[in-house]
Amino acid sequence: MFTDKDIKQIQNKGISIDQVNSQIKRLKDGMSYSNLISAATIGKGIESYDEKETLELVKFFEDNKESLSILKFVPASGAATRMFKFLFQFLKDFDPLKDNLKTHIERKNDGLLENFVASLNQFPFYDDVVKRAVATNSNFESLSEGEKCYEFVKTMLDQDGLNYSFFPKGLLPFHKYGNHAITAFQEHLFESTLYASSNNISNLHFTVSEKHHQYFIEEFNRFKKQLENETNSSFKVSFSYQKEATETVALTKKGKVYRNEDGSILFRPAGHGALLENLNDLDNDIIFIKNIDNIVVSKKNIHVSNYKKLLAGVLLEAQQKIFSYLKKLDTEDVSEADLKVMVLFLRYRLNVPVTVDFESYSLTEKAKYLKEKLNKPIRVCGMVKNEGEPGGGPFWVKDQDGNVSLQIVEFAQIDFRRKNQQGLVYKATHFNPTDLVCGVKNYKGEKFNLKDFVDPEAAFITMKTQNGVDIKALELPGLWNGSMAYWNSIFVEVPLETFNPVKTVNDLLKPAHQAS
Repeated sequence: MFTDKDIKQIQNKGISIDQVNSQIKRLKDGMSYSNLISAATIGKGIESYDEKETLELVKFFEDNKESLSILKFVPASGAATRMFKFLFQFLKDFDPLKDNLKTHIERKNDGLLENFVASLNQFPFYDDVVKRAVATNSNFESLSEGEKCYEFVKTMLDQDGLNYSFFPKGLLPFHKYGNHAITAFQEHLFESTLYASSNNISNLHFTVSEKHHQYFIEEFNRFKKQLENETNSSFKVSFSYQKEATETVALTKKGKVYRNEDGSILFRPAGHGALLENLNDLDNDIIFIKNIDNIVVSKKNIHVSNYKKLLAGVLLEAQQKIFSYLKKLDTEDVSEADLKVMVLFLRYRLNVPVTVDFESYSLTEKAKYLKEKLNKPIRVCGMVKNEGEPGGGPFWVKDQDGNVSLQIVEFAQIDFRRKNQQGLVYKATHFNPTDLVCGVKNYKGEKFNLKDFVDPEAAFITMKTQNGVDIKALELPGLWNGSMAYWNSIFVEVPLETFNPVKTVNDLLKPAHQAS
């Protein structure tokens, strides 16, 4: 039962009472795990192109892109705190006046810290941190190795220093060119000119947190003019926040709605699936999606970006056929032979199984069935070979109605207690690097309502801690998982070199993030 105060709080967030009750029910009923049938592999759900075919598809995209409205969508609101987790632990455990750095690293068997210390001057922020540390402590250069390292890390992370732990990854120095370091945000703008622009205009949309929005604007204004001159492009950059109406309630161990100290209901951000609302507000022909931390230095990016053009070429080629079929179906001048071609396309190009009853349908019923299957948003997703990186992957999945489809499945959606499901995961050859291009308009140029293609059963339930209390939290179906469950999907193999995320600060030491 909700009080009048509760109801007002819920309504002020733009959420209905029915939605909250539905969230509570889902949390109590538990999570619905994906029913994996098999891993998607080359020739069985994942396409692979040789060099000649790749060049042809890249050219097809480049020949058509000037007539399209193209946008790059970048989730950029995640805090960088986890990047520095092992450094926060170092500040907590290390006493610079008593401990020896080398002995501390050996005692803790801390390989991350050892690597960090050994490569300190290779980080893009090294000069900025040292400059700030010296300004704060004039004796910095004469400190012992342990004291110097401690002060360096403290200067990086503390609020009184550069406060890197406050900022999102997008606003941190990621790459260094000569004496100049630039942010991941700036690198994404440069990258957009390589594939996500038309008529020398780059459209980008970043989802950010409200507290960081102004910092992004200031950063953009700082380098905008110079970057436009260097790339002969103009940039149209927009921002949005995760909407309050997508937030979800949490339950205590006793199944009660968790409340804040003032008695109000705790509403939590509902994961990246909440960003479907932001994506749904955009009105472009083609939308590239890529995470903020998956970005390489400019010299390497010129090569890597060809694979984004490959994905877009695959999408445009498939979309061209889909649109022609749908227009044909609209004329009603369609033969059995036409329908057979469409069935083959559905099965072998879009990976959509066709019902066994199809042949018993009348011509009109067949046309209606095919139109429903074809007239959906489409996504082409890059998949890289599985070489031990964590993350979800491509699988054939059967839903509760017995329908089989090609999906990106996160590990959290898999019931590892079932040996057959666990076995299928170990047989997977590829994983999802979150590198996709989307077609969100229909054959008439009308925008799909993307919320119509979500599988609500694919929500995540996770255990969290709030003020020292264990809570059961609900996340909406993931943006490229359950939120796109009923899209048409094509998976394409791309090289591992296209996947260069920065999960810890030490990832910035990898060759993909080093300009020299």
